[in-house]
Amino acid sequence: MGQPESREAQQPQLPPGQRLQRGWPVTHYGPVPRFRPDRWEFRVFGATAEQGKHTWTHDEFTALPYTTVVADLHCVTKFSMLDAEWGGVLARTVAEAAPPAGHVTHVMVWAEYGFSSNLRLSDFLDERTVFATHKDGELLTAEHGFPLRLIVPHLYAWKGPKWVRGIEYMTADRRGFWEERGYHNTGDPWREQRYSYQEEPGDGPGL
Repeated sequence: MGQPESREAQQPQLPPGQRLQRGWPVTHYGPVPRFRPDRWEFRVFGATAEQGKHTWTHDEFTALPYTTVVADLHCVTKFSMLDAEWGGVLARTVAEAAPPAGHVTHVMVWAEYGFSSNLRLSDFLDERTVFATHKDGELLTAEHGFPLRLIVPHLYAWKGPKWVRGIEYMTADRRGFWEERGYHNTGDPWREQRYSYQEEPGDGPGL
């Protein structure tokens, strides 16, 4: 009979500086937008392979292949929520339907009120990056990003905005909303990349 796991082995592994969160706090900047399905569209623009813009209505976007991803969410405010089930459309699925040009290196994710967050293309195309419509089998609430929020499990949660409306393919990096206001350009929680003063050469464009 094997030895029982040590107390340390039974504890969930958290990035440095994070604490385990049992619930799901509401955190965002600005008001909660009103969802108008007849006016909602998801756009892919910028340096697309076909040099044009791709758009989906809400019905068209939610008709794309649905996938579930079990992943953690790490907020820069120092709470972590583990093993949530996110359901929605993989970022890879969007990129396959509306591919980037060959020289694209980064993506800007655009949300309501002009909010934005930049990602390396490799982070966007990660197998667990998902445009979520559901959490644990239930539709997201408006406060948590309904009708669409991006989940990038291996980065801090601000890299995945709520109320997403589209993506822009970019051939050079450009800082998003919080990155322009002092947050780290990459946002890796395991390296505790919280703030821009921690950046090293090559981590991002100048402020």
